[in-house]
Amino acid sequence: MQNIQTEKLSRATLMFPLALVLFEFSVYIGNDLVQPAMLAITKEFGVSSAWAPSSMSFYLLGGACVAAILGPLSDRLGRKKVLLGGVIFFTLCCLAILLTKNIESFLTLRFLQGFGLSVISAVGYAAIQETFEERDAIKVMALMANISLLAPLLGPVLGAFLIDHVSWHWGFIGIALLSGLSWFGLKAKMPVQRRSIPKQPISYIWHDFKQVFKNPRFLALTLGLPMVAMPLMLWIALSPVLLIEELGLSSMQYGLAQFPVLGGLILGNIVLLKIIDKLPLGKTVLIGLPLMLAGTGLVLLGTFIQSYYLICLIAGMTLVSFGEGISFSVLYRFALMSSEVSKGTVAASVSILMMFSFFFILEAVRILYEYFHLWAFALSCFALIALWFSFPRSTLQSILQQRKNAGEF
Repeated sequence: MQNIQTEKLSRATLMFPLALVLFEFSVYIGNDLVQPAMLAITKEFGVSSAWAPSSMSFYLLGGACVAAILGPLSDRLGRKKVLLGGVIFFTLCCLAILLTKNIESFLTLRFLQGFGLSVISAVGYAAIQETFEERDAIKVMALMANISLLAPLLGPVLGAFLIDHVSWHWGFIGIALLSGLSWFGLKAKMPVQRRSIPKQPISYIWHDFKQVFKNPRFLALTLGLPMVAMPLMLWIALSPVLLIEELGLSSMQYGLAQFPVLGGLILGNIVLLKIIDKLPLGKTVLIGLPLMLAGTGLVLLGTFIQSYYLICLIAGMTLVSFGEGISFSVLYRFALMSSEVSKGTVAASVSILMMFSFFFILEAVRILYEYFHLWAFALSCFALIALWFSFPRSTLQSILQQRKNAGEF
């Protein structure tokens, strides 16, 4: 078992997560700014608008494909070295995409840019969980989520501005500058790794992964994460087509429609920060998921009442995002701590399952959307949240009961 020394949250220790969240913001806005521009990009490359969601799915696939390497590598080389190398790689890929001339090369660079997602989740988040005590780590994750949520709030509006006034290329230049700035902050403020891992043969990486994936509690909690996060991911990926092509909104109206939806996620994270010390850890999940189910039900109801569809859609997705805000950080903490294996390997395993789930679900819903349109989106969101109430919910309740019996608040 690792010997990990944790710290209390303070102004001094907060500088590292703030530097990390600047990179997280760069990676997230690397998706959220691009999505509203995808209709213009597909037109520029002479392909169907059906390719638009693939920008996001290939981004996620890139993250999934390197998680298995980055997590164990950071266990052995140190989180800081791997994180700094990942930031540089992401920055260079953002500059290289400026040279693309067709959709194939564009999606290839999107795939490579997606490596940044695993740099955050398999390396950065693991470092956060190791650096801070349990509730402080969840607070830091929620705080980081609120700052990084400026990406999906600002991204659609900035993307719309770029389309109307300049070019999508300038978006990637700005992202590269932000990412480069975060590198300097991480180099200066990320703490030195204060834990020892015995030197073992490379074959032990495979042994560690097998140990993680054989853990039924880990599987139940981790497979529950994409069920919770996917409805909002589908919204980000499909809302340009759904709102602009299906419902006839302008690019700017599309951008403004993101504010209540993503504002709900910010509000949820703020509420989590306020109440996490007052409730048993995990209680907010049992509040948030029923709200998410009600929100997806409202979206589904809107498909029956076409004249009120836009209202039901935005109100329902706002409720979904609020529920995710008070739930996701807690669920992630439980998933990461469900195994005694080194946290880089566990975080990598979480990333692998989540991002492959994101990719396959997103591509499946994209195909279904071509045939069933609004119904595909509504039913997919509802089914994902309803599915969480099976084995992930029972596993969480088992954990909460064990914590209660052990006298843990």
